[in-house]
Amino acid sequence: MSDQEKTYEEPSFEEIKDRIMQLLDAKKYISARQELMALNEADIAEVISDAEDEVGIEMAIILFRMLPKDEAAEVFSRLSSADQTAIIERITDHEIKTIIDEMDFDDMIDALEELPANIVDKILEKATKEERKLINTFLNYPDDSAGSLMTPDYISLQQEWTVGDALAYIKRVGMDKETIYTCYVKDKGRRLIGIVSLRSLVTRGEDTPIAELMADDIVFVNVFDDREGVSDMFRKYGFLAMPVVDNEKRLVGIITMDDILRVVEEETTEDIERMVGVIDRSDKEYFDSSIMHQVRSRLPWLILLMVSAMFTGLVIAHFETTLAKVTSLAIYLPLLMGTGGNSGSQASTLVIRGLAVGEIELKDAPRVLWREFRIGFIVAACLSVVNLCKIIFLDQQPLAIALTACGAQLIIIVIAKCLGGLLPLAAKKVGIDPALMAAPFISSLTDTFACFTYFTLASIIFHI
Repeated sequence: MSDQEKTYEEPSFEEIKDRIMQLLDAKKYISARQELMALNEADIAEVISDAEDEVGIEMAIILFRMLPKDEAAEVFSRLSSADQTAIIERITDHEIKTIIDEMDFDDMIDALEELPANIVDKILEKATKEERKLINTFLNYPDDSAGSLMTPDYISLQQEWTVGDALAYIKRVGMDKETIYTCYVKDKGRRLIGIVSLRSLVTRGEDTPIAELMADDIVFVNVFDDREGVSDMFRKYGFLAMPVVDNEKRLVGIITMDDILRVVEEETTEDIERMVGVIDRSDKEYFDSSIMHQVRSRLPWLILLMVSAMFTGLVIAHFETTLAKVTSLAIYLPLLMGTGGNSGSQASTLVIRGLAVGEIELKDAPRVLWREFRIGFIVAACLSVVNLCKIIFLDQQPLAIALTACGAQLIIIVIAKCLGGLLPLAAKKVGIDPALMAAPFISSLTDTFACFTYFTLASIIFHI
């Protein structure tokens, strides 16, 4: 290849986004639209969101208005609630109605749940009477229920139909439904009586009755089932969609995999925040949440941990005489407290995760305790041997100091592992979120225990 020949490299998304921003700044809107339309909906949503931060909300609105109405609805559903609110407040009533008409029903409900009440009222004014009734029904389901996740856009068949009837119906209405791969069979009372896959329909003769094809061993959820339990069922059965019924077993909607993935993300985020002591999480993104909300969500747990740390100080004060007579003991106190906290946090994190994904149940408490005891003993023995060599050969401390520090380390790690394994289970038993029994709480608890164990053992060895 000659020096003048160059291989073509596809521009990265970041390069395309920067080019769109430059074109907007130069008011070259036609060129900006051409660049924008080459992207998929998720990338377009990111470009519009970044445009609001980089070149202003008005330019972001211009980008949004460049989109065809069907694509605009899809992009709108992928924006954050703050961006959605900013757009709704600045576009016309006709544009609002167009977006709502084009959005998938479940995406529309998700958007309405996040938007301010005045914006929701503005949107509902543009809906028909039937649409408002259906929307209000879905909005009234509890936020953590299966009903809040479902969509009424599913393929419904009758058992007296033939395969030919079903395929003709799917061709007629399939484009407006959330999924066509699983079809649901209802009786005259709208009760769910069977499920038929699209694979079964396209591989059988057109005269085959639906009643012969449908499976009647149906896995379903109730509208008021907890969404975390629904997530577990998706994980267990590997479904792409799951039917949702009311108390009379009437089919009212379906939940699809994309909705469950959002639930998994939210539940994981909530667990992570609880594990680091954020007790009042917000559905808003990090930069969209107010400073005062962040303070309110973090401060209470930090106060509690600070109070618990005071007990550690009281323990040290109680053993002031011991510490004064053998000042070398103070050198190894941070090591013991840190090791104990880290050991307990490891165990609690693994048990919390095991509880979340269903690997561990309350009845497994004795197994968890025995397992963590053995793990703790082996880990503690290894660390204590290393620490013993360090104290004697590197620090050149007396054997009594080495035995005190290493003996305490052995006890602290074993107990910390056992506490870390059992406390999340105890929390779940009494109805507290196990995620609260994570690093901050375990560390504070083991700090107090480490000080007490260390100085008690020192008092015994040095006869103080």
